[in-house]
Amino acid sequence: MRGSQPERATPRRRYRAQVRDEIKAIALGQLAESGPGGISVNAIARELGVSGPALYRYFASREELLTELLIDAYDDLADAIRTAVAVVRHRGARPRLEALARAFRAWAVAQPHRYRLLYGPPLPGYDAHAERLIQAGQASMNILVDILRDAGGHPTPRINRQLRSELSNWAKGRGIDIDAANALRAVLIWSRLHGFVSLEIGGNFDGMGIDGESLFDLEVAAMAA
Repeated sequence: MRGSQPERATPRRRYRAQVRDEIKAIALGQLAESGPGGISVNAIARELGVSGPALYRYFASREELLTELLIDAYDDLADAIRTAVAVVRHRGARPRLEALARAFRAWAVAQPHRYRLLYGPPLPGYDAHAERLIQAGQASMNILVDILRDAGGHPTPRINRQLRSELSNWAKGRGIDIDAANALRAVLIWSRLHGFVSLEIGGNFDGMGIDGESLFDLEVAAMAA
């Protein structure tokens, strides 16, 4: 029996996809220049030479456009981490953790405007905890969880009852098969990565006259120890 052939995109669909990509590219430029608050549908429409209402045929609202930018960024970050970890996949948990950390930092330093979009304060009135965003953001964390689960053999940290329950509820709510001890490790490592990178792209280490990359090497070694 002949298998079904994938449906070919019609010219209309290809044109729609092209315009959506152009809109997102302009929005990313606005993001880099002025931050999330600088994303303006009307300004995008003017640059494309169309009316504001015409643009809503491609994105129903500014919030929908922002959501697409967020999901694209989450996906790109996860892909960068996944690719880096795959290179050392046969070398054990520690090299994989180090690869994850370096890929995370490299992605953020290369495009800080997208990093801030993901992990900066949400725009007023925007639901940054919508299910689509949570699922997209979870992809990178899942890679870290897999590494920690494979590592094993670490002493179990002392966790009070309330925090243990909160960590278990978080893991269960995200569909993560991990015990409270490794859930704690995952959250702490993620917090350290975010803290370091946020300080670096904010120019804090430059202001101190400290080389961020050399400092990060020590931070990665401490996290992986």
